[in-house]
Amino acid sequence: METIEAIKTRRSIGVVKQDPVPKELIEQIIEAGTYAPNHHRTEPWRFFVLTGEGRNKLGQVFEEITRIENADDTPESLISKMERQKKNPLRAPVIIAVGIEPSDKNNVLVSEEYAAVNSAVQNMLLAAHSLGLGAVWRTGKITYNTKVREFFNLSSKGEILAFIYLGYPDMEPKPAKKTPIDELTTWIE
Repeated sequence: METIEAIKTRRSIGVVKQDPVPKELIEQIIEAGTYAPNHHRTEPWRFFVLTGEGRNKLGQVFEEITRIENADDTPESLISKMERQKKNPLRAPVIIAVGIEPSDKNNVLVSEEYAAVNSAVQNMLLAAHSLGLGAVWRTGKITYNTKVREFFNLSSKGEILAFIYLGYPDMEPKPAKKTPIDELTTWIE
């Protein structure tokens, strides 16, 4: 697949089959992430692959966070929210959690560390697409909770920046609607 074609045709695929994804494909996707641009070559990214029971363990963390953050809800509402969050990691057979561990070096800007990890995620999404897999980059408030950081054993400076839900597509994506570039571009000559 040509690079420009891959960029233009990649879509978030939120509905995937539960068929297993070969380890070799997952490793190719992660390796693609490590080729992201990275100022000072600090490699701030960390990857965690969740399959099988690992997804349920993450679901338990989501359930606990939801219980704590919604303690004032009615019991019915709280139970409903907890069940939904607990099941979220089961939407795909594979989740690649992508974390950041920023460098301590004085010459390294933390914002550039985040840019590098976000670039790694984009590389991974494009790699998944080129391999015929569907993927979606999920986050939300729960992603940045301290309990999530602790679950992945990240430092106090680290955090998860992406949950890439991965599997074989089970939906037809909608065409992209993009603003014409002339409305977003200023040429300075």
